[in-house]
Amino acid sequence: MKYSFIVDWLKKYSEEANGKTFVIGVSGGIDSALTSTLCAETGINTYVVSLPIKQGGEELKRAEGHIEWLVNKYDNVTPLQFDLENTYSEFAKLFETENNLALANSRSRLRMTTLYHIASLVNGLVVGTGNKVEDFGVGFYTKYGDGGVDIAPIADLMKSEVKEAACEYGLLLEIINAAPTDGLWDDGRTDEDQIGATYDELEWAMTFGGDKRKLKKRQKAVLEIFYGFQHQNKHKMIPIPVCENIKDA
Repeated sequence: MKYSFIVDWLKKYSEEANGKTFVIGVSGGIDSALTSTLCAETGINTYVVSLPIKQGGEELKRAEGHIEWLVNKYDNVTPLQFDLENTYSEFAKLFETENNLALANSRSRLRMTTLYHIASLVNGLVVGTGNKVEDFGVGFYTKYGDGGVDIAPIADLMKSEVKEAACEYGLLLEIINAAPTDGLWDDGRTDEDQIGATYDELEWAMTFGGDKRKLKKRQKAVLEIFYGFQHQNKHKMIPIPVCENIKDA
């Protein structure tokens, strides 16, 4: 298979990490579905975790459907589900704020904390599910939320490649065809709603190197969106700034 190199990479990484297991949050989206499948393909114990917080019905249904598909296909998969809605609600009560983005990001960070707790109990690695466009193009993830991971096996795949790999491994069509969403909002808004561009458009922007003067109006708008997000989220995509000790210089 074309993308089996990722499975080989995961096997090697686990071996070098003293045989650690894999722990993955499954959201109902294509990225986490593919990542969990690739981990399962290794034959290494893989914990797939559903962590609903005010989750939309269809999204949760897709997550549960994928987990069931994995369990039926691979005997090294252990399904887990922890409903974090009450935890999130209690956390939100601590702060009187109308900053919905802060609360949305808190959902992602609560999930990250839970995944690392599980990983500590099962000698596991928290596996990231971000693709190349999200992680290195526009920084469309929560810092120390879904961006808080140990390894990122699909972070060098464009979204179109993620879809191609998902088809290759026979993932459920309802997941492959679902509109991408980060699952952090009660209104079910999609990634395109939030970004203002499709992943196909963002991929084009990431690889564009031509003459901007010859672009159509929409293409210019997409580039503006792409570079706007890249500038805004630069702090996520670079190493943490360190003030160098220059006293001995």
